[in-house]
Amino acid sequence: MAHEAELRHRSVRIYQPTRNTMQSGGSKGERWRIDWDILQGAGRWENPLMGWASSADYMQGTRMSFKSKEDAIHFAEKQGWDYYLQPPTVKRIPPKNYSENFLYRPNKLRIARTK
Repeated sequence: MAHEAELRHRSVRIYQPTRNTMQSGGSKGERWRIDWDILQGAGRWENPLMGWASSADYMQGTRMSFKSKEDAIHFAEKQGWDYYLQPPTVKRIPPKNYSENFLYRPNKLRIARTK
């Protein structure tokens, strides 16, 4: 069983992960996630055989997903964890259409001549 004192004084980050650039849909964009901060003195080392990074912190690779921000905050408070809320990043995709290529804009070179 995990050490109760170590789990009580952990700090977690509550955030909404951004969409992967290779995804066109927003399938995982509505969920909120909890990640644990790296524990000071967790004894990180590199495995000499494979070259992987290892750690004595058993909660470092654990991620929890929630339907809403309020659910994640409630869970962190219920467990007694210190948390900080990272505001979601909103990416604006500029509208593009084919006619944008032919619009006249003063002082902007529209066609780059190479010869």
